[in-house]
Amino acid sequence: MDRSFVIAQISDLHLDGSGRLLATIETLVAALRARMADFADVPDRILVITGDLVDDPTPRALDEALAVIASFRQTGLFTDIQAVAGNHDVKRASQRAGRHDVYDYLHLPRTSKSVYYGQAGLDLVLLDSNRASLTALASGNIDQGTYSAMVADSARLSVELAGSLGSAGRADYFEPAENLVRVLALHHHPLPQATGEGKRFLGAPDEPLMYLAAPATFLEAATSLNIDLVLHGHRHVEGLTRYSIPDPRATRSKGDAFWRTIYVLSCPSSTGQGGDDAGFNIIHFGPMSDAGNSEYGFAITRHSRPRNGGGFHPLDLNLPDGVIRLPAGRDCSRDPAVQTAIEIASNATLGRDQVAALARRLLMRRAFYAGGEPASVNALHTYLVTSQTWADLDRKVSRSAPRHDADAVAGVAVLLGRLVEQSAGVLGIDRLHLDELRARRLVSREDLRREWPGMPRTGTDVEAQVLQLLWDLNQQMKVLGLDLGLGGEAPPQTPP
Repeated sequence: MDRSFVIAQISDLHLDGSGRLLATIETLVAALRARMADFADVPDRILVITGDLVDDPTPRALDEALAVIASFRQTGLFTDIQAVAGNHDVKRASQRAGRHDVYDYLHLPRTSKSVYYGQAGLDLVLLDSNRASLTALASGNIDQGTYSAMVADSARLSVELAGSLGSAGRADYFEPAENLVRVLALHHHPLPQATGEGKRFLGAPDEPLMYLAAPATFLEAATSLNIDLVLHGHRHVEGLTRYSIPDPRATRSKGDAFWRTIYVLSCPSSTGQGGDDAGFNIIHFGPMSDAGNSEYGFAITRHSRPRNGGGFHPLDLNLPDGVIRLPAGRDCSRDPAVQTAIEIASNATLGRDQVAALARRLLMRRAFYAGGEPASVNALHTYLVTSQTWADLDRKVSRSAPRHDADAVAGVAVLLGRLVEQSAGVLGIDRLHLDELRARRLVSREDLRREWPGMPRTGTDVEAQVLQLLWDLNQQMKVLGLDLGLGGEAPPQTPP
């Protein structure tokens, strides 16, 4: 299955423990149920609540929030539920005593938290923004020292964000960090919103200062860490903006490739509090067309319910199907080894048919056939990631498969290692650097090209040696009941 996920974003429920909003919650659940029906076959379906779950963190309100979250879980619509705290979820100065706080009661992150969904290649980052907004400025004067502290706290969000993600990825990632899709959820808007002017007619100010105190620092950090989409609530209005900075790795200034872009999506109060229209967002990430898997993007549907009641309806009716389609900005197609590694890790034991299917996916790629650029950087990358994934398969098969099958799988592992050594030698990569590459579980094809940009050594002997190894590899596969024709002509539609 192509990598895909769905996020349903709700926000600013402002539950107060009285039960007065439970009918509104039922209307919201019904609307979510109708919309999520289109995504029943998507493995990762995540409900994200972007703050202000309660109006005030009293025991009754927090208990009601727990019950509402439980009711969302019982619908079966979502495979996971995550939330961040809003400014209404935090104890006031007069409430410091006692244990009741949304962070402890609902186990929400106090700084940052990264949740990895391997099947989808999604890194969902939850960030607490309560210390870093200019809320206090909106309600009165503030001295320079307090203002400077707020700016420092806002800038510190960038450090917390980087710390939760790491520079090179985590051990549980199945692919290089730059291949992940990263979605960031926080409560406050990172920039002033160009929506919500209608609040003036209700006698309420637009609260222009209730965003982050150091937005440029924060957004530059988020963009440099390959955040694709930011989700937030707080203002009770809908909004979608785009923030772009030049790509520091760009070699040309023409076209969209010059820009690193981040989208910022706002969610209204999903229960319509404060006299505002209610709303929620559905974000579906996946292939943008049936033509191939290289073009991925976000399909966003915003849903709204008028403040005077009624049902939810798509907000962007001027667009086809009410869907906003946004490109991801880079190639998010996966090397076949990534999905294979996920399947190997998810199975306690593997039968012979499963091993054959996994082997077919790993080895039926152009680098394993004649004319597949056996001496190129692309081939080395394929051999490296295939060898690493095959090692996972070898460890699992050695514990449960019949001896002759286990020996064949082990033999393939040895031959893949020789292919790695042969192609590295052709590219002029010495033993020390090759050991470093092998130790890096997550090898990026683009990084490999940048590290070894030179032309490979070619010749009849080189090609003959590689083809012999491929032919030997095919002989081992025959033991497993597969004749893939490795080293010969590639079959039609062979993956890269």
